[in-house]
Amino acid sequence: MNDLTSLNELDACLTDSEQRPVFIFKHSTACPISSEAYRQVAAYVAAAAPEDPPVYMVQVIEDRPVSNQIADALGVAHKSPQIILVSSRAAAWTASHYGVRADKMKENAVPRPPA
Repeated sequence: MNDLTSLNELDACLTDSEQRPVFIFKHSTACPISSEAYRQVAAYVAAAAPEDPPVYMVQVIEDRPVSNQIADALGVAHKSPQIILVSSRAAAWTASHYGVRADKMKENAVPRPPA
């Protein structure tokens, strides 16, 4: 996982999403539900193929400005824990709390065109 601790790192992550989809994981170090979500995201990372979207993680308490900017830039209401698939600087899929699961990340890793 790549840490997002600054607005510059967030901008680099969003720029990366212009070339390939990326996941942003919003993690709370004070929340037991977020601890389970972290295990799920780590399982996705451990099983990911090189072509799968990379994961960027922001710790929402420690790096609040970055977390707030993610919500603003992507137009996704803040939740924690939360996983957001970003493609071309836009949210393509999101899940929160117990919906943050490795299998769902893999299933949604490639954004689909709207129906």
